[in-house]
Amino acid sequence: MNYDPLTHLYELQYHTYRDDLHFYAKLAQDSSQVLELGSGTGRVSLHLARRGAKVTGLELSPEMLNRAREKATSENLALELIQGDMRSFELGRTFPLIIVPFNALMHLYTLPDQTKALERIYAHLEPGGTLAFDVYVPNFGLEGVLRHEGETFFDGDGSRTDVFVLQRIDRLKQMAYTQYFVDTADFDGRLERGFHTLEQRYFTRFELEWMLKCAGFEGVKIGGSFEGAPLDSSSYFMVVQAKKSSSAGD
Repeated sequence: MNYDPLTHLYELQYHTYRDDLHFYAKLAQDSSQVLELGSGTGRVSLHLARRGAKVTGLELSPEMLNRAREKATSENLALELIQGDMRSFELGRTFPLIIVPFNALMHLYTLPDQTKALERIYAHLEPGGTLAFDVYVPNFGLEGVLRHEGETFFDGDGSRTDVFVLQRIDRLKQMAYTQYFVDTADFDGRLERGFHTLEQRYFTRFELEWMLKCAGFEGVKIGGSFEGAPLDSSSYFMVVQAKKSSSAGD
């Protein structure tokens, strides 16, 4: 999907989200280089770069990339940012660690797309390298109900933005469609509504295991939190790690 129109909303919602940062930072501290796929506006990549990691971020959306570059420049951080598609990228080098944080793989909607991305990831991993990513556990709220989930944002000009969501789930296709109604009231009370749709293809635990093993990965581990808790019925995330064989060729 095209994330350009969602860039501003994404920044409002998630620029302070930090639940996953310690997990990816711990993995990165033992790697000479890190490739992040779906790097967005740089939330994870910038955090790793601040800690001294050498990071390359690949992102499809030009607007997301522009925002990430602005932030990297303002902090004087050395961060390589590349526009590209995780289904077809070719960087001409390999990495000891590839990460795909914050549901980025959920934007691969078909089996061919998922297969292409995993093939590209495998080809860009060093032998013995690690792939790490996280996706939501498919546990959704009420469908077809417009709801406010506590997302209210205030700007310096006195305006207020409230975000409402309406969700529909296609269980046959394993697709979640989330409609965002973004209402901004200015200081004088004038109301403007923005409308966006987010499409995500969700996964099941054993589906992920089979996908990774069929793509050639080994040592697949799926946890239920960024702190290492096991996956169970109360988990919100599936936190996944897999390895490329140390004897594998490129």
